[in-house]
Amino acid sequence: MNNPILMHINYAEVAGTSYGKKTLTDVCRFAADIGYEGIEFRGWLPKDYASLSFREYAEEIAKATAGLGNFETMFRFMVKGCASPNKEVRDAIVAETVENAKIVREVCGAKMCNTTAEVKNCPLKTVPAPGYEFNGSAAANDETFELTADTYGRIAKELEKIDLRFAFETHMGYIHDLPLPTRRLVDMIDSPMVGINLDYGNMILFPDPMPLNAVIDTFGDKLYYVHLKNYIKLPESRFRLPAALGDGEINHHLYLEKLQEVGYTGPICLEAPRPGDRYWFAKNDYAYIKDVIADMA
Repeated sequence: MNNPILMHINYAEVAGTSYGKKTLTDVCRFAADIGYEGIEFRGWLPKDYASLSFREYAEEIAKATAGLGNFETMFRFMVKGCASPNKEVRDAIVAETVENAKIVREVCGAKMCNTTAEVKNCPLKTVPAPGYEFNGSAAANDETFELTADTYGRIAKELEKIDLRFAFETHMGYIHDLPLPTRRLVDMIDSPMVGINLDYGNMILFPDPMPLNAVIDTFGDKLYYVHLKNYIKLPESRFRLPAALGDGEINHHLYLEKLQEVGYTGPICLEAPRPGDRYWFAKNDYAYIKDVIADMA
């Protein structure tokens, strides 16, 4: 496997979206020194750069990655309001998203971006924690899907002009949380510029998740991107604790073997959804996944 290995920016975040005493240049050099071939950044202004415009933020990232060779930059765009019944709201979010997409393509050379639509919560107040199976696609109706697909379809037409792809992250709380609704959404959009970012670590937080191989087969040629993270299930409970990539219940040997089997060539992004020394986690998780790839060879 020769897929580029990216570092999620949350490895560098020490308090919310703050990098602590580190700068963007520090973070990028740290990732590159480990061996990462790129970073997925926030598609909004992090705490330490809140005074900048979005273009200025992108320019800071471009400066930070200069001299690092073929270092990929990716961003997560949250398209809030994409399912609003108010057309003016949808028009505004289309314009904002397209403008920022053009910026990251022009300034940073981004080729693909992670994306999430808008959060959809169950209106009932009696939903038991964590309640993921009651929110997101379970709380949506046909209109939610139709409006979201229309908004992203309009965005996709502009993305095609600049050759930039979006990939919906499978994430709890959104209508693209589980395999079938996510596939439904991208099929409704029906654009080569919009695909799926498989985060199986999010899916296993649901009761009775679809087996990983079946998820990958369901996504097929719409699988553009993957996030890797892991969890440990607590005994006699559905709750899980975040873990190192090699220490949880997801077997990444089998995961990457399946990706290789289906001919997946997109980026692989490692993620750290756990508290603690995330810089140490970034080194260990990278070493683990490179060892997995070496074993496969």
